[in-house]
Amino acid sequence: MVAVADLAPEARIREPTPLRDALLTAIAPVSFGTVYVATTLLLPPDRPLLAAAARALPAGLLILAFTRTLPQGAWWWKTTALGMLNVGAFFPLLFVAVYRLPGGLAATFGALQPLIVAALAVPLLKIHTPRAVLLACVAVAAGVALMTTTAATMPDPVGIAAMLAATSLMGMAIVLGKKWGSPVPALTMTGWQLTIGGLALTPLTLVTEGLPTTFTAANLLGFAYVGLIGTALAYTLWFRGVQRLAPTSTSLLSTANPLVATLAGFVFLDQTLTPWQITGFTIALVALVVGQSMNRSSK
Repeated sequence: MVAVADLAPEARIREPTPLRDALLTAIAPVSFGTVYVATTLLLPPDRPLLAAAARALPAGLLILAFTRTLPQGAWWWKTTALGMLNVGAFFPLLFVAVYRLPGGLAATFGALQPLIVAALAVPLLKIHTPRAVLLACVAVAAGVALMTTTAATMPDPVGIAAMLAATSLMGMAIVLGKKWGSPVPALTMTGWQLTIGGLALTPLTLVTEGLPTTFTAANLLGFAYVGLIGTALAYTLWFRGVQRLAPTSTSLLSTANPLVATLAGFVFLDQTLTPWQITGFTIALVALVVGQSMNRSSK
């Protein structure tokens, strides 16, 4: 393995092209939104730790074998912190929520993330989000709240708590990732974080859940899709966006996650949408687009 020097992040970042960067970054939350339906349809039931570990470690090791690069110096502890926030803690909380809530409903709580990021950006990055962008964040949160509160069934409280915790952890990871930058390309950083998070999750999974006695073809297909598309590709684009876009811009894009998850549940799982949920969906989508436009024009 080749060690990477602890280079200043500025040396690695090229001149941004905001629209292109936003579109590429948006592929990540769109992919994340499909993980919910893939979990429900394809993965073994009621195994959140197994789903988390299998999503992280194989993809991380595959990328690590390809990039052949390890952290150096302070980047060991920085990568460990980011890997635990983005993967080691986030993934199991996410899958607890996915197994307990409809996919679209689980993902809607991510709409609070732009507000969390905006709050953390003040003390950690000395960045004050423009008022118009904050209003767009509030509108997005209101839209997805309308989707949630008008759902046909009462949400599971454990699932809600898990998703709120996961959203807060990823919000912190966005801000720290922006603060620290990256000494390496996004693919390499993705491999580091997935491997560290996966290594932390694997022994816990073996002790608490164990492995299923058999895996079906559907299970294997599900793990491959979630690991390669919903994780390796998606997180590479996500970490790239964290470095190139404003923190709230990146976080606002994450609200594409609940929108896609809701549509996927409607199409593939026969989940119903009430008129109020459709209204909330529309509000969130419009606010997302407007918020991104405001973020670009404020630079």
